[in-house]
This record gives sequence, C-alpha cells and structure tokens, in this order.
Amino acid sequence: MDRITKIREFLTANPKDNFLRHALALEYMKVGDDQGARELFEAILAESPDYIGSYYHLAKLLEKMQETDLAIQWYEKGMAEAKKAGDNHAYNELQAAYEDLVY
Repeated sequence: MDRITKIREFLTANPKDNFLRHALALEYMKVGDDQGARELFEAILAESPDYIGSYYHLAKLLEKMQETDLAIQWYEKGMAEAKKAGDNHAYNELQAAYEDLVY
C-alpha cells in the first residue's frame, strides 16, 4: 500500500489530525500534486495557526508556484507565530527562507 493511501486511511479515523494532514501534504508534493498540498497546508493553518511547521512548507510551495507575494505573507505569518510560541529554531528557518526570497 502506498504512503498516500495509508495516510488517508489514518485520516478517516482522525480527519483533523494536523500531523497526518501535514504528512499527506508532503506526500502530495513528492508526487507533484502541488494544489492538493497547498489546500491541506492552508486548511491546517486556517484551523491551527500554531502548527508552525506548515508555514515553511506552504511558503516554499508558493515560491515554487511563483506566487512570491503570497509566499512572503506566509513566511511573515509563520515568523510571528514562531516568535509567539518561543520557537527560535522555526523562527530562524522561516527568517532565512524569507530573507533568501526578499533580498
């Protein structure tokens, strides 16, 4: 059974599990389903803005999709959430990616 199918099965029991939804979005990215990944990341962050790991991946995906302005916005939102949570590691990763894009 492939990973996408297995994760989807787990999600039937726990449809709002952010870890599983994030993992599924990453799998979608691996197979080229960028829109599916984007929708999952956006849903996670709409419902759980404190799920900090998804900001980086969503913004990187938006960069790939050539939606630079939107990517910048998500990096900024992620940095604000990381700072609020005291997650310096995530903040630094988001800031480095943001600076690479902006400067």
